[in-house]
Amino acid sequence: MAIDIRKLRPSELCKLLNSTTLGEVIGERQLHRHRIRAGYRIGDGRHVDLFRYVAWLVELRHQPQRPSRDDSYEALKERARARNAALSLAGRDIGELPPVENPERKERASRDFRFFCEAYFPAAFTLSWSPDHLKVIAKIERAVLTGGLFAHAMPRGSGKTTLTTVACVWAILYGACPFVCLIAAAAERARSLLSNIKTWFETNETLLADFPEVVFPIRKLGRITNRQLGQTYRGEPTRIEWNADKIVLPTIPGSAASGAVMSTSGMKGSEIRGQNHALADGTILRPRLAIIDDPQTTESAWSLTQSRQREAILGSDILGMAGPGEKIAAILCCTVIRPGDMADNILDRTKHPQWQGERTKMIYAFPTNESLWARYAEIRAESFRNEGDGHEATEFYCQNQEAMDLGATVAWPERHNEDELSAIQHAMNLKFRDEAAFFAEYQNEPILEEVGDGDLLTADQVAAKVNRLGQSEMPIGCNYLTMFIDVQQALLFYVVAGWEDDFTGCVLDYGTYPDQRRSYFTLRDARHTLTLAAPGTGLEGAIYAGLESLTGDLLGREWPRDDGAAMRIERCLVDANWGNSTDVVYQFCRQSPHSAMLLPSHGRFVGASSIPFHEYKRKQGDRVGHNWRIPNVQGRRAVRHVLFDTNYWKSFVHARLGVAMGDRGCLSLFGDDPATHRLFAEHVTAEYRVKTQGRGRAVDEWKLRPEVTENHWLDCLVGCAVAASIQGVVLPGTDVKAAPRRARIRLSDLQRGRK
Repeated sequence: MAIDIRKLRPSELCKLLNSTTLGEVIGERQLHRHRIRAGYRIGDGRHVDLFRYVAWLVELRHQPQRPSRDDSYEALKERARARNAALSLAGRDIGELPPVENPERKERASRDFRFFCEAYFPAAFTLSWSPDHLKVIAKIERAVLTGGLFAHAMPRGSGKTTLTTVACVWAILYGACPFVCLIAAAAERARSLLSNIKTWFETNETLLADFPEVVFPIRKLGRITNRQLGQTYRGEPTRIEWNADKIVLPTIPGSAASGAVMSTSGMKGSEIRGQNHALADGTILRPRLAIIDDPQTTESAWSLTQSRQREAILGSDILGMAGPGEKIAAILCCTVIRPGDMADNILDRTKHPQWQGERTKMIYAFPTNESLWARYAEIRAESFRNEGDGHEATEFYCQNQEAMDLGATVAWPERHNEDELSAIQHAMNLKFRDEAAFFAEYQNEPILEEVGDGDLLTADQVAAKVNRLGQSEMPIGCNYLTMFIDVQQALLFYVVAGWEDDFTGCVLDYGTYPDQRRSYFTLRDARHTLTLAAPGTGLEGAIYAGLESLTGDLLGREWPRDDGAAMRIERCLVDANWGNSTDVVYQFCRQSPHSAMLLPSHGRFVGASSIPFHEYKRKQGDRVGHNWRIPNVQGRRAVRHVLFDTNYWKSFVHARLGVAMGDRGCLSLFGDDPATHRLFAEHVTAEYRVKTQGRGRAVDEWKLRPEVTENHWLDCLVGCAVAASIQGVVLPGTDVKAAPRRARIRLSDLQRGRK
């Protein structure tokens, strides 16, 4: 069969060329590569023209040869690396920045926070501003631009968190604060706030239009975090960081926010301290603005200890983040959960005037027509009980709106739901749903729930009972000086008190060993402990060494009195109730150089059902006083001790604190500044009493408040009063002795007498 050599199939061409005596000269793969390389110059795509193919090969053979290149594996790797590096460099560089779309808008917003909110975040602030909003906006603006502290509490749902978070964006975009720290009650909550800010940068088109120097490089990441390390602008790294707990804005020449930092932290001192960021030029940035959002939890608000601890963190750790010699601004938004919690104290301009606290409400004056609103509440409740939606109550309100609104003043008239007719109705619905929650969450005036009887002193009242004498100075009437040491595993708490003959007293000194050297602390977070003060000792050895050092300092010194007389402590009781400390306390009291004035003590809970102290049968050698006794039982410890009724003496001490200054029997504190006694007063008021009856008598039973964990200085103050009673101090009216019991006469004695 004839073959057309001008139109051969590839397989036929290979067979033809390989049929010579030279053997195989070409394979189908090589032919395929030639066909791809030569294209249609040697065929029509399906067939090959042998003459044209040979001509192409001859032409290829006689072409000038290119310089030989290294086709080794290493050379191929290097060429591939260079090619990939070039492609990667081209992909990492963000290119030129878009121009600013509206420079006038951007410039106006730099000094007007309200305009910034309206222009760049219209979706977040859809309703008209209330007067309270405008007041808060003005104070936020002043805090950011000129520095200072500002705390505000707004009704729940008023947008206080959004407003504060937008303030963070505003401050950092214009370079007013190059390092902003977002702080919340927990680190997770703070990271959530930062996540919102990241979302705004990634989605807000108006921000992109006016702040391309910040937002454009962020958009170039494409939400792929790994790209941040290699991103460049004009060949220089932007040094952008885009992490869950910290972001660093891109370094762009001419940008006011170049290299600005936003970090997050929870309300823990260890997380807050030491925050800094190094710039490429060697500058070290430290936080200049702290945005603090709801720094307390419900649990911490109900704990006096946790509330004071968070206040201490706020005052020292947070406000000290800027470093020495630097000023930090802070904006705190909060909600008052209970009276006396952290938020309530910070907002109090008497206690913390520097924070300029602003406390806003949902409703400033309630409607005066209570009967119509009571009827409204009944209709609404009945509707819900019948599986309705409350529209009957809304109809009733519509018919009587003018009369029902009379006297009411709301903060934000535009705030109400679609099925409600006014902000007044909305506020009253919230109040009817849960009155306690309404006053706490929406009025920032939580209802105080009384615990125990109503005549208990508050911590503020105790702290205010100052006598304006210097620390360790006694008034001229004091004739007795007593001390009590409360033994704990980590610390020794102590109180020294002076007494007159009628139990008029004053606290001369109190503290801990080792000294914590700070105004607020708890036993749990003690930094200087007994074991650190006595290295190389066990628990008992550390307690012994602490007692030895503390008593050597206080029992061995002289205490000045107003008339120039110098007095010494006459009686010191040492608590022997804690854990394994009993034996070491007894050992110390026996071996101490001051053993004559030392006495181990045991407080006893004597309730209504218990046998009172005055009914105990006195044994030979016992010493019995006013609700205390010193048994003549030494046993293996070879030292006497004192037992006392803690319930009675706690009531006694609180009664002394309740006596007005200047009256006989009053107990006061040294100094002239109540703020210095705040922690001490919290310990003293850590318990409440419950009136109980039993065995035909009524007594006070003292219990630790559920939100409190520490009452050590209360125990010390009670112990000082017991020690004073042991030394002979008597409150008038309490020294009545029981009538002597008539001796029993035996019949045999009478008969013997007759004889």
